[in-house]
Amino acid sequence: MAQSVSVIAPSTVPAAVFGLIFATAGNGAWMSFLLGMLGLYLVSLNVNQFATRSASPGSLYSYIVQGLGPSAGVLGGWALAFAYTLTGMSTLCGLAIVSNILLGKAFGIQVPTIGLFFVGAGLSCWIACRNIQLSAKTMLVFEAVAIASIIVLGVIIWNAHGFEVDADQLTLKDAAPSGILVGVMLAVFGFSGFESSASLGDEAKDPLRSIPRSITQSVLFSGVFFIFMAYVVVVGFKGSSESLATSEAPLDYLATSLGWSGLGTVITIGVLLSFFACTLAAINSTARIIFSMAQHGLFYESLGSAHETNRTPHVAVIVSALITFAAPTAVYLGGMGPFEAQGAFGTACSFGFILVYLLITIAAPIYLRSIGRLTVRAVLYAVGGVAFMILPLLGTFGLPGSELFPPISASDSVLAGVFFAYMAVGAIWLLVERARRPQMMSDVRDAIDDVQLQFAATGERAA
Repeated sequence: MAQSVSVIAPSTVPAAVFGLIFATAGNGAWMSFLLGMLGLYLVSLNVNQFATRSASPGSLYSYIVQGLGPSAGVLGGWALAFAYTLTGMSTLCGLAIVSNILLGKAFGIQVPTIGLFFVGAGLSCWIACRNIQLSAKTMLVFEAVAIASIIVLGVIIWNAHGFEVDADQLTLKDAAPSGILVGVMLAVFGFSGFESSASLGDEAKDPLRSIPRSITQSVLFSGVFFIFMAYVVVVGFKGSSESLATSEAPLDYLATSLGWSGLGTVITIGVLLSFFACTLAAINSTARIIFSMAQHGLFYESLGSAHETNRTPHVAVIVSALITFAAPTAVYLGGMGPFEAQGAFGTACSFGFILVYLLITIAAPIYLRSIGRLTVRAVLYAVGGVAFMILPLLGTFGLPGSELFPPISASDSVLAGVFFAYMAVGAIWLLVERARRPQMMSDVRDAIDDVQLQFAATGERAA
């Protein structure tokens, strides 16, 4: 649960995303989050068709192999590594931004941004190499502090308005359906990473039960949190001189305006801890994807080794942390500020998540049919999941001449081009490796089938 919630990083969404969603959805902001939660709950049910039957550090990569075959699975794993790595880069930039805000307020000093990148990535690497329980406890405590402080502020805001039942929000006054749908697209990105606990594989206790529960519960928990905070923040800005749609720090503004500036500082500290927890969680997830693919002969053998004492994929962790540190450092030295880089990495990672969520939703019924477990309910889950994921896909790339789904912007086109170039490199590498080692795809399939057989009996009971 700590792993999935930390990659979602719920506490960062009210601080950074609510204004964008309100700008499009207005009084329907809470509805955007509700629809996003229901849609991704459908996707999570498709993920759990696999997670209740087998556990592997390969996460969704292994699951896609089981449903759509090794080639689609390898490309899915390639995309998933991209998504997790850029998530970590984005939150590392956020960590640097918030760190200097706090240091500036408290001591009037600014630390070099690259130094903060190094500390954040280095400390995450050290914790991830030690053991997964330490990682999970660290993530759980940090995210809990952040979420708890924001919920306290939410109650204070609502209390200041007499626990008002806002009829304008409940009746979606002046909220256009098109605006709510655009809000759903933004909300989906807020949930990204809910499936990351699957990357812990059989490191978890009773994985065929605990991992599926964490996947669905993280979506529902985060969704309820988002809906509640969206409702009270909109209430809090009613009659305010500042607009929620243009506010860069809505929670800090509300805390200060209500005379709780100290709580605003606590929330800022909580957001800082959340950024760190998400960076740690992203490195954990990326490392286990690399580890699993290396064990299947897709990467260098050393990346598939585990620490003799800690039993963590320490080599893959170190590589993941280095990449997470190197890219933000490179773009910063190239002249891009951490705020701009945070947005760019965050937008780019969404391309990887959208592709993987589509693949896993399509793979689920095919996999169930192959093992003779396909049901009408499973088909409905898959159809609903694919139909829902079309929304962020259209919202990202748009439709020519459409006002509801406007064509992708020039800046986002560049980021999409980076993702497609990355996927093209992966496809070319895969074709070369298949030609050089014709047995490779069979070996990948056999390795994942071995895991499936290992968990078959327990998995059927859990399912």
